[in-house]
Amino acid sequence: MKTRRHASLHLACIGLLASTALLALAPAQAAEAFKLAGKPKIAFIYAATVKDGGWNESIDNGRQQVASELGYPIAVAESIPEESTALKNAIDLYVQRGFNIIVTTSFGYSDGVLEAAKKYPQVAFLAASGTTNAANLESFYPRTYQAWYLAGIAAASVSPNKTLGMLGGFPVAPVNWDINGFALGAQSVDPTIKTIALYTNSWWDPAKESQAAKSILEQNADVIANNLSSAGPFTAAEKAGKASVGFQLDMSKMAPKGHLTSVVFHWDKYLVPTIRKIVDGSWEPNQYGAFPGLAEGVVDITPLSDKVPAEARAKIEAVRAQIIAGSFSPFSGPLFKQNGEEAVAAGAALDDAAIWNMDYLVKGTVGSVK
Repeated sequence: MKTRRHASLHLACIGLLASTALLALAPAQAAEAFKLAGKPKIAFIYAATVKDGGWNESIDNGRQQVASELGYPIAVAESIPEESTALKNAIDLYVQRGFNIIVTTSFGYSDGVLEAAKKYPQVAFLAASGTTNAANLESFYPRTYQAWYLAGIAAASVSPNKTLGMLGGFPVAPVNWDINGFALGAQSVDPTIKTIALYTNSWWDPAKESQAAKSILEQNADVIANNLSSAGPFTAAEKAGKASVGFQLDMSKMAPKGHLTSVVFHWDKYLVPTIRKIVDGSWEPNQYGAFPGLAEGVVDITPLSDKVPAEARAKIEAVRAQIIAGSFSPFSGPLFKQNGEEAVAAGAALDDAAIWNMDYLVKGTVGSVK
């Protein structure tokens, strides 16, 4: 079940690389408040099981929080294939049953949910990792690189060998920005530290991920950061007596001795206030979709391990506050690519379009996006 979701994210990232900014493929045609007809009834549609140990489970945790905080009726559909007919049938059934707020949870639904939004203008649609938008449809995805920057600070603080490693699926923008954020956070502690980036060319392959982690550990890495979902890299790091950083969910149970922190989603921080706006009549979907981050609480890190020293903890808290306040960006200049080319000039910072088109790794990383 995980394979289908991860394959869809791969396609998502490739599609987004072709755009000039997040979710700019289909901007909304109107910037006016949406008016919900009838009492709110919410439906979540998943492409796989919700207990997948990663993406879907993190969103379903958000759904449960929505139910707890708002108390509206919520229905769930799992394992709905990422093709138009299956999605259309699921949405049609929900609308016929009076559901008027529908949350889709996969890139593969992007075109289908746009068709549904046009067909049902009285229904509000929210699309996780989607690429389409309309007057009654808003896609959303978080600024994960912000939290990875903080995780990089933690990792550097426990690395006597000045060598870190990070696994990613494919060399596409959302993976590249996570690796770069992690590497730059580490370099803010020690400019000489290096980050070994290794792409598995798969979104779900526990055996390959375990082997990749072992390969990095053999290159003297003290910390393994995993941008994927399997437990393999954490087990490998734990057996080697090394530290690790998780992703999507709190992975501390996977590596109780070496886990430093995990970069996690808090989808309710977007869903709850957005649904409230839909219900009270003040919701105006962003024409390019929502791109929330630390400031909105949609992405963050879990409590730090006791292994992280006090100085690093203080630095993480200070930088976190600056990012939330908008006074600092992890991608502030001067910033250089691996080949020495300047990516961002001093005094500037990457804009959203450049972030979503990030096709390079930064200076101080080892590995190739080619």
